[in-house]
Amino acid sequence: MNVLGVIPARYASTRLPFKMVRDLLGKPLLQWTWENASRARLLDKLIIACDDAKIEQAARAFGAEVVMTSSQHSSGTDRVAEAARDIDAQIVLNIQADEPLMHPSTIDALVQTMLDNKDAVMATVRKKLDDEGEILSPNVVKIICDNNDFALYFSRHPIPYYREKGVSRLYYKHLGLYAYTKDFLYTFKNLPVSYLEQAEKLEQLRALQAGYKIKVIDTEFDSWGVDTEEDLQKVERILSEKGIA
Repeated sequence: MNVLGVIPARYASTRLPFKMVRDLLGKPLLQWTWENASRARLLDKLIIACDDAKIEQAARAFGAEVVMTSSQHSSGTDRVAEAARDIDAQIVLNIQADEPLMHPSTIDALVQTMLDNKDAVMATVRKKLDDEGEILSPNVVKIICDNNDFALYFSRHPIPYYREKGVSRLYYKHLGLYAYTKDFLYTFKNLPVSYLEQAEKLEQLRALQAGYKIKVIDTEFDSWGVDTEEDLQKVERILSEKGIA
């Protein structure tokens, strides 16, 4: 096996309790994420890594392969690493459980990038961002890259800062999807928590501050993380407008 997809699903959630099993147009939120990821052509195996019997029961009910992991993990990366530990894979994808709109072609494009770039140890996704509300929202992570499409920085603040008013502005939104070589996944997991990571509460900054490169690809397909009741309602509207429900 070359490529393993892992959806880390934690039962506890501060801002939206029990969100993984919350109903979204007749299905658990987690099921939407799993179904989209299941449509990706380049994943050789897809599992849900969870920490609670309620998620396990719900996931098995809709046909997912499930791995139980520790409830003590502080991040999704730690949960992915535990789930992937005994599975033979060269590339591991961390597919955020609370992003039910993640398009399968985006997953495939990220996998292909890792397959085509043998020196890449980590990769992620960005999309052009035009919505002023999202640009200003600290819940929407922004990203800037160098000329070779490697990440320079991620921030909850709008970056770059445009000092002159009235100039054309360009922002990119970071989507919550990561690919790693399996070796680097464990290197990353064992890096000390960094100053920048603590400041922004963005785990990927740990890799950048330690000097590792993150390859970034573009997608035309948007996604939206569900962290609040308002997010859940927004995703429900989007799915209904697209006629997916």
